[in-house]
Amino acid sequence: MPKKSAVERDAASDDALSKSARTRSRILDAAAHVLSVKGYAGTRLSDVAEYAELQAPAIYYYFPSREDLIEEVMYAGIADMRKHLRDALDALPPETSPIDKIVAAVEAHLRHELELSDYASASIRNAGQLPERLRARQLKEEAAYGRIWRRLFDEARADGQLREGLDARLAQLLVIGALNWCAEWFDPRRSSVDTVVSNAQVLVRNGLSSTPAKTDLAKRIAKTAADR
Repeated sequence: MPKKSAVERDAASDDALSKSARTRSRILDAAAHVLSVKGYAGTRLSDVAEYAELQAPAIYYYFPSREDLIEEVMYAGIADMRKHLRDALDALPPETSPIDKIVAAVEAHLRHELELSDYASASIRNAGQLPERLRARQLKEEAAYGRIWRRLFDEARADGQLREGLDARLAQLLVIGALNWCAEWFDPRRSSVDTVVSNAQVLVRNGLSSTPAKTDLAKRIAKTAADR
C-alpha cells in the first residue's frame, strides 16, 4: 500500500470524507508511489490507475493532465515534510540545545523521507527532473523548509556550538544534500531506518559540534576501531 501525506492521512480519518475526495486521495497516493519508484519520465497514468485500482480515464475527472497530478504530488511532498519537521521541533523540550535540535531535525527528515511518505521520496528524487513550470509551488516550499534549517544552524553558531571556521551555510547545504541522497541508495533489505538515522546523527553531531558528544553509537564505533 502506498504511504500517504499528512494531509491525506488526516483527510482519510474524517468520517465525513466524500467518495470523490477519497478517490482523489487514492490517486494522489498511487501517483506518489509510482513517481518515487519510476521517476518523472517513467510515470504513466496507466501505472497510477492500476496502483489506485481505477480506470485510467477516471484520473482526468480529478486532474486535467499528468503534469497537474505530478505537480500536486511534488508540492505535497515538500509541504508535508516541512510540517513534519516543524512538529518534531515544536515537540522538543524548551531547554533543547541548538545542536540537539539539528540532530533531532536529522531524524525527522530521514524518517519522513524513508519511512513515512512516498510523497517526500517522490519530491526529493524528482526535484531535478521536472520542467520549471511545474516547480513553482514546490520551490516556494523548499525555500520555507530551508529557512527552518537555516535558523537551526544560525542558533547553533550564535551559541558557539559549531566548530570554529565552519561555514554554517555550506554545512547546512551539505547536511541536507546528504540526507536527501539517502532516498537514492537506501534499501530496507540491507539496513533499517533506525540504523541510518543513528549513523547520520553521529556524523552530523561530530562533524558540526565544537564539543562532539560521545553517544552510545559513537562509543561502539570507537571501541570497534580500537579492538582491531
